[in-house]
Amino acid sequence: MYPHERSLVKELADKPFALLGVNSDTDREVIKEVVIEKDLPWRSFWNGGSTSGPISTQWNVSGWPTVYVLDAKGVIRHKNPRGPELDAAIEALIAEAEAE
Repeated sequence: MYPHERSLVKELADKPFALLGVNSDTDREVIKEVVIEKDLPWRSFWNGGSTSGPISTQWNVSGWPTVYVLDAKGVIRHKNPRGPELDAAIEALIAEAEAE
């Protein structure tokens, strides 16, 4: 997923788009190393070192990875799109946001 996510962040840098991550690893230092090693330029939040941490609990995440696509108003519009489906969902929501 990282290569696709990196390409989205780069392609959509001048668009109303943001990618956020949630990380459940227990060792925050390892997370920092992975962010550097994998060149992950987006913001990633720590989920307390557990897949049942506060973020995943509040967002009702039951499997990893889970992808939510939110619109410009913060409404969840898609859950778990992948590949071309994810790209189409993002493109449609960007067009919607730019039209408003």
